[in-house]
Amino acid sequence: MLSSIFAATFAFGASVVAQSSSVVCVAGQCLQGYSNTTLGATLSASGISTEVILLPGQYTSTTNPELLHELLTSSSAKLSPSTGFGNSSAGSSVSLPLNIALQPGLAIYPQAFYSGQGSYSSLPTSPVGNTSIPFTASSLALSGNVWAAVSAGSNSRVILWNSVPDVSQLPASASGSLSLLNLQSSTCSPACSGNGICSASGTCQCSSGFTGSSCESCSSGFFGSECQACPSGCTSCDDGISGTGRCLVPVVSNLPSSCNCINGECGANGQCTCIGGWTSASNGTQCAACAAGFFLDTSGNCEICQLGCQQCADGTGDCISCASGFTQDGNDRTKCDALPQTTSNGTVCPDGSYGAGSTCAVCSPLCTTCTGPTSNNCIICGPSTYKFNGSCVTTNTGGVCSGSNLIANNVKHECDACGPKCTTCQISNFNAASTVSQAQCTGCLPGFVLSQGECVTSCPSGTFLSPQDNLTCTACSSSCTSCVGSATNCLTCANNLLASNGQCVNSCPSNTFSSSGACIPCHPDCATCSGASFSQCTSCNKALPVLTSGRCLATCSQNQYFDTTSSTCQSCDSSCASCSGAGPNSCLACSSSSQVLRGGACTSANCTSATSVVPGLGACLSELVVSSPSGTSSGAVPSGLSTPTIITTQRLQWWEILLMALGCAFIFVTFLYCWRRRARKQRAKDTAAFASAKALHKQSWRWRLARFGEKLFGHNRNPRPESESVALWKLRAAEEARHHKEMEKLIGAQEYSCAGSSRSPSPLPSLHPYKRRGSYDYSDAHRLSAGSIYSQTTGMVRSGPEPRQPVKSNPLTSRFSTTTFGSSVPKKPNVLKRQPTPSKPLSDAERYAASVRESPEPGSDWITPSNTGGSRNPFRNKQAMLS
Repeated sequence: MLSSIFAATFAFGASVVAQSSSVVCVAGQCLQGYSNTTLGATLSASGISTEVILLPGQYTSTTNPELLHELLTSSSAKLSPSTGFGNSSAGSSVSLPLNIALQPGLAIYPQAFYSGQGSYSSLPTSPVGNTSIPFTASSLALSGNVWAAVSAGSNSRVILWNSVPDVSQLPASASGSLSLLNLQSSTCSPACSGNGICSASGTCQCSSGFTGSSCESCSSGFFGSECQACPSGCTSCDDGISGTGRCLVPVVSNLPSSCNCINGECGANGQCTCIGGWTSASNGTQCAACAAGFFLDTSGNCEICQLGCQQCADGTGDCISCASGFTQDGNDRTKCDALPQTTSNGTVCPDGSYGAGSTCAVCSPLCTTCTGPTSNNCIICGPSTYKFNGSCVTTNTGGVCSGSNLIANNVKHECDACGPKCTTCQISNFNAASTVSQAQCTGCLPGFVLSQGECVTSCPSGTFLSPQDNLTCTACSSSCTSCVGSATNCLTCANNLLASNGQCVNSCPSNTFSSSGACIPCHPDCATCSGASFSQCTSCNKALPVLTSGRCLATCSQNQYFDTTSSTCQSCDSSCASCSGAGPNSCLACSSSSQVLRGGACTSANCTSATSVVPGLGACLSELVVSSPSGTSSGAVPSGLSTPTIITTQRLQWWEILLMALGCAFIFVTFLYCWRRRARKQRAKDTAAFASAKALHKQSWRWRLARFGEKLFGHNRNPRPESESVALWKLRAAEEARHHKEMEKLIGAQEYSCAGSSRSPSPLPSLHPYKRRGSYDYSDAHRLSAGSIYSQTTGMVRSGPEPRQPVKSNPLTSRFSTTTFGSSVPKKPNVLKRQPTPSKPLSDAERYAASVRESPEPGSDWITPSNTGGSRNPFRNKQAMLS
């Protein structure tokens, strides 16, 4: 609790530190003089005679001035934090960047400007509630993201967000004696409820019994506005923030289930004692089946069979087997009739006697009918006695059979079982006319309660469990429709009244709301509400006065103040970082870094000694350090106190530049080598893939060695010997080319012999769209489709048709074709699968083509009829025969 924080506060008067010459630094500036400031940490280093006081801030290796730079970067630098600063102990080493900051909490000082022996308080771990702790302080230091609620002077509640260097400079409304009301971090979102406190990590720490992200509800098993634990002796109660705490399920000892039992009571030894009519089942569960002579009726209870029936069926009670001396009744299958008693000579004995030899003898006075002289021989027991375990027994005034917990059954003349889950029962004013249905349970198995003579799992509506025996359900009073604890402690009321604290009222009181006929308490954060949630408040109490979106919060935002007149948050003056009221004279801290607080107003700092306002402290550095009084000396000024830190950069030497250039070149060459090597590998991989696809065999190691030597010494690679298939393909291509050339000569000779024809041009497309290199140049006049001389001379087409010679589309066969006629378009042969050409006798045209191939080039020696005396051309011969 916060009261322990200020235990040392009252000793401040004797804890004033004597002024001494010191150097106080903030990042960028140091000042030498007299100071009692104990805020921050002391920095020192071996070899440097001056030690400095570091105020809150961040320090790096480039921080000015030079003296501070030397101390920070010294390998022997040691740091001694003051109370509340840093987690390290005194004399710890320095690691940069160095952050000097107050740990989350509050530090108070007996003198202004953070002077004197300070006292630090970390954030509390549980809500302070309505506690108010008085304290005396002239200055306060607050860590970042922490606010403190204090009571100051006439203002009952002031929220401090910033450090206060001089309490006397606070506004008049916030001056006077101080009392701490609350201290929390502002990092929680959403804000904690009044039952939690915000920690520095941004999470809400809940009071005992509370739970939730904002500590807004009770944990399971806790109830009420303070989340108290449910009463002892209850397995569960009416818990929750609005719960009443009434016991819903009491703790039950020796439940039948604890000893694998159903209809019995567990003993100390773990054994189960069954109630009347029950026994263990075949699966091992105790008291789970009806005993011999009993059957399971429709209500789930074991009922005794009819007299004389040894075993009967469940549900119907039909007798399955009769006892000795009995026989099945012909009209009622639930009954077994006793055989008549006769003498040895066959004479039937009357009721009340039995056959004893040749005569009938009188039964026992306890028997109506019998088979022998004693009460154990009774078939039907006499008046006021009932059959039990083969004997006739009497009953008490409640109809309970002697020596048992069974009830007398006047219809069956037997001792029967009590109702379901009943351990004991009785019939009021029992007589011969009483029936079993009149039996009332007087005891129940553990886990059951007694209601109107029956054992039930819970008390019905309109009744409550009597706290005297925790067994009997007692009726509520007439004004209550439901109650608890007593007949007049109403949970709900009749006549449309509302139940409030056990009483029936017309309307709900303050701090409650109506729900389901009862007045439910509001959440403890609310003064009034519309529901049970902490976000359904309609007005707030003093501890949480700020109503925002249905929630009651402790504070407004940092640049606002709470207006008690309108109960709303109002904005501070623009000059204030935080305030206690309206206007520029109610500031608690200044928004400008060049202003300080003077009597609640923010005025120009006018710092001396070329200093400025220290961030987060609200005071000039010159106010924290007092210059040397007149006639005194503060000692020698340390070197580097005002000299800025100079960070020099050294130029690179020529050899360093050379090494860098060589390194870059090496990296480039290495990269280029790796890239080319990768490219070669990729090409080799592609080549191997091609060879694999073409079924080319890998070369031997000798061939690979020769290729490596050629690459190494730069020799050209010898032409690779062609395979047989490639050579054959080239030969065939050459033959095909020669064949086409000879065919051109043959066709040209035929056209030449018919050049004098006067036929019209052929409509067919030309067979020679281009000229082959080295072939004969045949003009249109020499083509088979050329016009006649008459047509060429006169320019007129002949009127009659010119007889045309029949020309086959493909008169010659290919030398390499497997068919009779070759194709006009040469095709690439399948060199991998050669097929022999079948030998056939040559036709006239083929013989002629073969002879023409051996003739000279076209134009050198044309065949004419006059010189040969006849042509071997089959076309000419055929034409001559036709003519």
